[in-house]
Amino acid sequence: MPAPVRLIVVGSINLDLVAHAERLPRAGETVSGARFVRVPGGKGANQAVAAARLGAEVTMIGCVGEDELAEPALAGLREAHVEERWVVKDAPTGIALITVDAAGETTIVVAPGANAQLKPEDLALGDDATVLCQQEIPPETVTRAGELASRFFLNAAPARKGAPDAEVTVVNRLELEALGARDGLVALTLGAEGAVLLENGEEVARAAPPPVEAVDGTAAGDAFTACLVVSLLEGRPREESLRRACAAGAFAASRFGAQTSLPTVEEVDALL
Repeated sequence: MPAPVRLIVVGSINLDLVAHAERLPRAGETVSGARFVRVPGGKGANQAVAAARLGAEVTMIGCVGEDELAEPALAGLREAHVEERWVVKDAPTGIALITVDAAGETTIVVAPGANAQLKPEDLALGDDATVLCQQEIPPETVTRAGELASRFFLNAAPARKGAPDAEVTVVNRLELEALGARDGLVALTLGAEGAVLLENGEEVARAAPPPVEAVDGTAAGDAFTACLVVSLLEGRPREESLRRACAAGAFAASRFGAQTSLPTVEEVDALL
């Protein structure tokens, strides 16, 4: 049996404060009757947990604060046996305020807190590091992670200009518009339509997700990204990797919460 792939995730660690309501409020409107939960989140932590559940050996580099929110924010990483390299900062732990409607659509507002203090000098990656990054941390830290990595993967979310090039960049339509032309492969997610792989702007692979009943789309993109990266690192063909990533995203969308919805490798295989 081949050794598991090793991956360092550099990114955000949040605590998600989630209200599950029948519908999303309009501007200025109050919607009552919601169900409230607190779950570990942050795009970086979500992708680290997802990769670990898919069989990778994962190290997480990120920041939390010296407050009562840090421990619940770290709970999912510890449960998934992700190696601890998070840094404690004199700032509040990051939070995300999430509203989910009955169809699984979401609105999300993030207060980054300690995530905004993850500095380039906090990165000790070692030699021959394979790194997955997102953009809920300072841009100079993302750039430095790309410079230090031997293989670099980027989920360019949230969208901003000037993101470094990567072996594979994962984006949605809005994020691709913000980035413009890219070197390397681009995985463009299309929601319920699935995803396509682009090389030099040309489509080289396409996959559709298996049918599921959408419950909460909060971490679907994180499940997709982690599964695509892990599958490619395992040496799977592009088409198979994209198909598995779509299945992982669909599974996450069919479950409530962020890290609570992320699939294991067995669950991805079963869905396929």
